[in-house]
Formats: sequence, C-alpha cells, structure tokens
Amino acid sequence: MTALLSMAAFALASSISPGPVNIVALSAGAQHGLVASMRHVTGATVGFTVLLLLIGLGLHELLAHFPNLIIVVKWAGVGFLLYMAYKLAVDDGQLGADKPARGPSFAYGAAMQWLNPKAWLASLAGMGAYAADGDGRLVWQFTVVYFAICYVSIASWAYAGTFLRKYLQQARRVRFFNRVMAALLAASALYLLVA
Repeated sequence: MTALLSMAAFALASSISPGPVNIVALSAGAQHGLVASMRHVTGATVGFTVLLLLIGLGLHELLAHFPNLIIVVKWAGVGFLLYMAYKLAVDDGQLGADKPARGPSFAYGAAMQWLNPKAWLASLAGMGAYAADGDGRLVWQFTVVYFAICYVSIASWAYAGTFLRKYLQQARRVRFFNRVMAALLAASALYLLVA
C-alpha cells in the first residue's frame, strides 16, 4: 500500500465514523436541507484541516510542554457537546415559517472541530503516524488528502440527512428525531470523558 493510500484510509476511517460533527451534519441535512448544511460541512472540514496542519507544523510540541491544554480542550468540548444536545432536546419541532432556515454556520462547524477531542486525537495520531519527523512535504500532503476525504465524509452525513426530510414533516417526528440526535451527542460527550 502506498503512503497516499494509507493516509487516505486513515482519513476515511476517522472522518466517516459517527461522531459529534457527523451527527450535527445529519441533523442539519434533515432539518435544513443539503445546501444550508454545507456551511457546517465546509466549516468543520476547514476547522479540522487547520488543526491537523498546525499539529503537523509543531503545535504538538507545545502540547507536549503543556499537557493540561488537552484536558482543557476535552472539558470544553464535552461542555459544548452537552449544550448542543440540550438545545436539540428542547427544540419544539415546529416547521413553520418562523423557524430559522439557515442551519449551522461555517464558524459553528469550525468551532466544533476545535472543541472536539476526537478531532485532536485524530490529528495527533495521524500526524504522528505519517509525518512524525516534521517533513513539511508529508505534512502538507497528508493535510490535502485529509481535507478532501473529510469534506466528502461529512457531506455524506448531511446528504443522508436530506433523505430523512420527507419523514420529518410533522412536529412530533422532528421532536423525536431531535431527541435521538441529542442522545447521540450526549453519548458522544460522555464517551469522550472516559476515552
């Protein structure tokens, strides 16, 4: 297996697997459609790849000197995920014209990645595996490969959510869907505490 295929396989495995960012993409696709959810997809992809690139360019050295930063990110991320789960759980499920149709923003998607301990772990593990020596060419190569795969992976969750739209035409169904998504986000947050 070539290095590029190995990088792509790693990126796909960590990007397509269920996690908080993908759950929000699914929910955004279901509630707001594909076009509106693409802001979240793009923000999450850019946010993650900037984090990945910075880890590859030396941020991991800073983290080695200040390991408590990882703990702060972990707790901030768990708090953010629990807040998002709460917002989904208490949503009234109304589909009327008074509901905002925008969906999650670019900034929201990017912030999710920077507060997502899974993203930090994937960045550290990926750069450790493919560019541990700090070779700039490998760092950039891995970042470009990861960007493309991450974008398609998160977008596929949003696209899958658009198929759920036809089943979510009633407020009670939207409420049920939101509460399932909230439970999954809360479970993701709690899993990150023990991981």
